[in-house]
Amino acid sequence: MADGRQPCPHRIVDDIGGAFTIGAVGGTVWHCIKGARNAPKGTRLRGSLEAVKNRAPVLGGNFAVWGTLFSFFDCSFVYLRKKEDPYNAIASGFCTGAALAARGGVRAATRSGIVGGVLLALIEGAGILLNRAMTSLYEKNQEHALEEQRRMMEFERHRKMKDLGMIDEIPNAPEPKELSPFDSVMAIFSSKSSDSGK
Repeated sequence: MADGRQPCPHRIVDDIGGAFTIGAVGGTVWHCIKGARNAPKGTRLRGSLEAVKNRAPVLGGNFAVWGTLFSFFDCSFVYLRKKEDPYNAIASGFCTGAALAARGGVRAATRSGIVGGVLLALIEGAGILLNRAMTSLYEKNQEHALEEQRRMMEFERHRKMKDLGMIDEIPNAPEPKELSPFDSVMAIFSSKSSDSGK
């Protein structure tokens, strides 16, 4: 399993169900509003329900077809290239777009494939940027938590020494800030990982 997704070929079935659900739910919301707006006054509720009943399953089916083709191509590239990376998704987006527009000729298929590849490239790029940003934030919070933990331990050690009369004043007088729950959890995991690495 990579990135939380099912392994091939099971991900094909998983993506079919997910794509149909997204299309059906989105189509329900869209056609509920559209049907109510286009229905004559006094029959808006009925018009909304009719539009949802007639069009939402169709949109869900269209999404399921797209998800089926995309997952099929994705698993094919995983098998051929023996690895999973964003290039598989980009190539799968191109092939899916081209396959869906194949009846329109080579030009239409190529144009649709380029659109599909570009869209998947944008999605994958946004995912990579978000992952890097979250990783950077995690590392900064981890460093902050460890520093605050070190300062708190140092402060407590000097306070005990002062209580025992070993020193007159606590050096670095500013008292450390109390760790937030998130920083405390980060510090615990960091200390455990450092201990296990020894």
